Amino acid sequence: MTAVASTLVTIDAIRDAARLLEGIAIHTPLLPVELPGNAGARVWVKPEMLQRGGAFKLRGAYNFIARLSPEVRARGVVAPSSGNHAQAVALAAKLFGVSATVVMPTTVSPAKRSGAERLGARVELAGTTTFDRWNRAVEIVAAEGGTMVPPYDDATIIAGQGTTGLEIAESLPSVMTVLVPVGGGGLSAGVATAIKALVPGARVIGVEPAGAPKLSKAREAGKPVAVKGSGGMADGLLAIQIGDVTFAHHQAYLDDVVTVDDRALAPAMRLLLDRLKLVCEPSGAITLAALMSGVVKPRGDTVAVLSGGNIEWDGLKAVLEA
Repeated sequence: MTAVASTLVTIDAIRDAARLLEGIAIHTPLLPVELPGNAGARVWVKPEMLQRGGAFKLRGAYNFIARLSPEVRARGVVAPSSGNHAQAVALAAKLFGVSATVVMPTTVSPAKRSGAERLGARVELAGTTTFDRWNRAVEIVAAEGGTMVPPYDDATIIAGQGTTGLEIAESLPSVMTVLVPVGGGGLSAGVATAIKALVPGARVIGVEPAGAPKLSKAREAGKPVAVKGSGGMADGLLAIQIGDVTFAHHQAYLDDVVTVDDRALAPAMRLLLDRLKLVCEPSGAITLAALMSGVVKPRGDTVAVLSGGNIEWDGLKAVLEA
């Protein structure tokens, strides 16, 4: 544990978020999967594409918005997002009957933009980087009011995302390895916190795309640093810098971080579709891709978190036919 441990999210905060999310978020199951060439270790996936909004993000967004005072919440919320956070904020705002404005990249996929619009959010487009979206969201808050809902670098968001890890530990106390995608780091921070609190002997491994190795670079530097450009199929994981708060959790609780090439994503998506009948976006399939490509060897009972499935038919077809 690092010197900043006193500022980290606690397992009590994650349990409190879980109580708040009862009846709102879906407790997604663990589904067993047989991987080609795997012998010995048992592997499960946690399919967060079955979550409301199509990804894990509702856990953090709802936890954050629910804790605003009614007076503050009534002024509306604003959120920068590559896609899934926008849909989660739109859904949570709709559940509370308040307005939501989301700022998405100009390259946002049709599925993610239409999902946010369908849930009632006003969509604005701004640039292609995390900083572009954040800066535009700050401008909107300054001009119109409302509360910023951060996509990942916030303790309340991390606690909400950590309920994913809480569910894993409670459903599979024998878990020995957990793989979790790394974008800005909210999910990986929360899952690592919960797993290390409840199953201290388990290892937690972050998985990020080779085209955006922001956590790998931060670990090398000992602090968050911006990668010079990011790109690839895993559009939900292309943040160019890990968050300060999330990085502190990674340093305290994450055992390792690995990178996965784009070419490993389609086989994982195809296996999920063929074997488990799950539609998974590239970002969500990256953990299974790490196992299938041999980047990570399963050890003991192993869980791969599938973070979401927000991909339209044309996008899915293009990936699988490439």
